[in-house]
Amino acid sequence: MTISQLKYVITLSDSHSMNEAAKKLYISQPSLSSTIKELEDETGVELFIRSNRGISLTPQGEEFVGYARQVVQQYELMEQKYITREKQKKHFSVSAQHYAFASSAFAEMVKQFGMDEYEFSMYETRTNDVIQDVKNFKSEIGILYLSDFNRKILNKIIDESGLEFHPIAECHAYVYMYKDHPLAANKKLTMEELENYPCLSFEQGINNSFYFAEEMMSTYKYKQLIKICDRATGLNLMRGLNGYTICSGILCEELNGDDYCAVPLDSDEVMTVGYIVRKNMSISEIGKKYLEHISMFMGGYGF
Repeated sequence: MTISQLKYVITLSDSHSMNEAAKKLYISQPSLSSTIKELEDETGVELFIRSNRGISLTPQGEEFVGYARQVVQQYELMEQKYITREKQKKHFSVSAQHYAFASSAFAEMVKQFGMDEYEFSMYETRTNDVIQDVKNFKSEIGILYLSDFNRKILNKIIDESGLEFHPIAECHAYVYMYKDHPLAANKKLTMEELENYPCLSFEQGINNSFYFAEEMMSTYKYKQLIKICDRATGLNLMRGLNGYTICSGILCEELNGDDYCAVPLDSDEVMTVGYIVRKNMSISEIGKKYLEHISMFMGGYGF
């Protein structure tokens, strides 16, 4: 197994086409195909599925590419430091469910470290993608929540992915809505009172099961339900349709402004917000600082 072979595998996985990958690598298609076959024979792992629609990774291939990316990145860092002596920026990535406090903490961390020595990535995405991003080394840290309802299923998936979950804070359920919503002045709300208003729920793609929902009360039979993909759309629908969502109650006026509010929901459900990382892997200093900022944003909700 060589660095060149690993680079070939990564390029092919990103291109989804043998011909396209060969062009990017400046080699012939038969040469690339032969190299991939040799690596598969050496490792005893089928990395790709070939079909008329192109090339796709097998489940074992996805795991292999995750490790390959890490090895190649480390090699390139060493090459630039000791051979070409180029100054290489460090990279830090976070994947999170759609939480404003996760983005706010990320922004504060970037301000603290600056962008002269670092390249940053923040992926606000679906629940399963958060898990896969950390599993495949796309992100060092993933932010999501567990509850009594989803804990057993998600913990199993997290464990089988070679990851571990660490709690940060426990939060009760709140109703997040526009400040001029007809129910915004209530001290507490029930699901019955919300029945005539649309609930906004983040769409989870092919993993659209109750267990992957980003909102508590995911099994409740809503009279009105709208699926959304991003927070900006959600905020617009809260204003335009008097929509609402079920959240942790942690407000981030720095990002969303002061036009929204969180009203306690009359429910016993509790969400445990936490982070996932790979097992037996030390968190980087910048990762630790990001988690510190997360904890500060969630002050008052800790254990």
